Amino acid sequence: MRGTTSCVMLLLFAALLSVTGGVANAAEKTNAGGKVAATSQGPNWNFDAEPVGKVPAGIQVFSGAWAVRAEADAPSRPNALCQTGTAQYPALSLGDKVFADVVVSTSFKPISGNSDRAAGIIFRIQDRDNYYILRANALEDNVNIYKYVGGSRHVVQEGSAKVPSGQWQELKVEAEGNRLRGYLDGRLVVEATDDAYPAGGVGLWTKADSVTCFDDFRVTAK
Repeated sequence: MRGTTSCVMLLLFAALLSVTGGVANAAEKTNAGGKVAATSQGPNWNFDAEPVGKVPAGIQVFSGAWAVRAEADAPSRPNALCQTGTAQYPALSLGDKVFADVVVSTSFKPISGNSDRAAGIIFRIQDRDNYYILRANALEDNVNIYKYVGGSRHVVQEGSAKVPSGQWQELKVEAEGNRLRGYLDGRLVVEATDDAYPAGGVGLWTKADSVTCFDDFRVTAK
């Protein structure tokens, strides 16, 4: 009898661990704000539970017209964060965490734009006028690394790649020490070395009249 009781208790304990573990894992994936819960690695965003038509809390807009909107084909449905205005360089930072060596990736869809059709990740942000940019352009079919210094953009290195309009793709940057690498859909397209900014924040970027949507923004500290 005692052995049967002990066995039942062990089974109940195992079931309890399974339930609480599942709840904890779910909490790690997404919180009530549509931001995938921050880990020791960094903030990850999917924008799915954010209010449509607004900028999510925790984001600082530098320029442009940014808002969450429904995108039926978004990699993580139903929402994406989209830039629909016109400015010299629409940009924003996601959170205030600082990274040195880091991998940042995002899904993006260049939708329209007559003078430009760009999508970018900004990283090692010092402030609104100083950071690095990894930019893909669907009108020029290239993926370039830029340095933004005092509000002025400078080419660090250029790379050639087909960037189709109206399709979701993945843009990824790796920053390790002074080495910077840019990837499109997992393929290394551009790399360079630069010593201007050793660490900083992360965010998103477009150019001019680009209408571009972003989803599944992920950050991993190296």
